[in-house]
Amino acid sequence: MDVIKKRRSIRKYKKENVSKNLLLQLIEAAIWAPSGSNVQPWYFIIVDDANTIEQVNVFSPGLLGKPPSVILICSDRKKAFETAGTLGRDELCVMDISMAAQNIMLLAEEIGLSTCPVKSFNKRAISTILNLPDYVSADLIISVGYSDEMTSTPKRRSVKEVTFFNTWGGRI
Repeated sequence: MDVIKKRRSIRKYKKENVSKNLLLQLIEAAIWAPSGSNVQPWYFIIVDDANTIEQVNVFSPGLLGKPPSVILICSDRKKAFETAGTLGRDELCVMDISMAAQNIMLLAEEIGLSTCPVKSFNKRAISTILNLPDYVSADLIISVGYSDEMTSTPKRRSVKEVTFFNTWGGRI
């Protein structure tokens, strides 16, 4: 619970590079996420080249803080459709990459890295910059680096406020 509660979306990074070994550990965590019908439709592009990150940044208004690395999480929509139909292509892929992203962000926090998930980007431009095939969807960017900001813990709704038993409105 400590790592879960400590994780924050960081938007300002130190100019210190993240080692390839640590970045690969994050991908290892990602591939252990659950996957609908075990399709595992995900692909991960680690970008640690400053020039490429600058190109990605031009088309990603949500990518802030000049991170030294980003991970683009993609999904093979063709594979997902072939295995699980429209449900796999349109919904399970989104859930799968979301769970993979959460694993990346939690492990990053545990090993001293900071992250921020970014959905606000031009998919077509990012796909072109990173040379994605047509059947692969650019789904989420996660910035990765060492935090250069202090963050506070946001207030969360209580468990009692958001939980029902058996039916809507069913209280403890």
